[in-house]
Amino acid sequence: MKRLGLLRHAKSDWDDMSLRDFDRGLNARGRKGAELMGAHIREQAGAWNLVLASPAERVKLTLGSSGLDVPVQYEEAAYLADSPTLMQLLSACDDRANAVLMVGHNPGLQELALDLVAADNEDELFDEVMTKYPTAAFAVLELDIDTWADVRSGCGKLVHFARPRDLDPELGPVRVG
Repeated sequence: MKRLGLLRHAKSDWDDMSLRDFDRGLNARGRKGAELMGAHIREQAGAWNLVLASPAERVKLTLGSSGLDVPVQYEEAAYLADSPTLMQLLSACDDRANAVLMVGHNPGLQELALDLVAADNEDELFDEVMTKYPTAAFAVLELDIDTWADVRSGCGKLVHFARPRDLDPELGPVRVG
């Protein structure tokens, strides 16, 4: 059994339109969300052996704000990666790591979570992930595999899903009007 965490980067800053997408940071709400989710991950999700992450600035800042003390392996291929690419990155993980946390972008993380869940394990959590995987959302899957090389569609069960708004309603969607 392997455990996989999926953390989407926190809310990014769009104030400086001259920045490349890769170089965008976090806005104030994003920094608050990253801190809150980091505390939640530390308290609720157990220990992580490795973080696989996109090298984008907003991912680095999300990790920095989260307070997680886990070795980070930045992977260029994780930047805006789709589900098959993320599975390929996972399949290369060292099997001594029983719990891997991936930090990156949508729609890839959401697609990966949905792809990994076995059809007979689809439930209310699955429906929530399918509906929306907002910034700083965090999911945990238990994968019925012994080695990361065996990661494949349908090998898992979603056991946890949390969004910043679940922990602090002020971090929910901004209502206009």
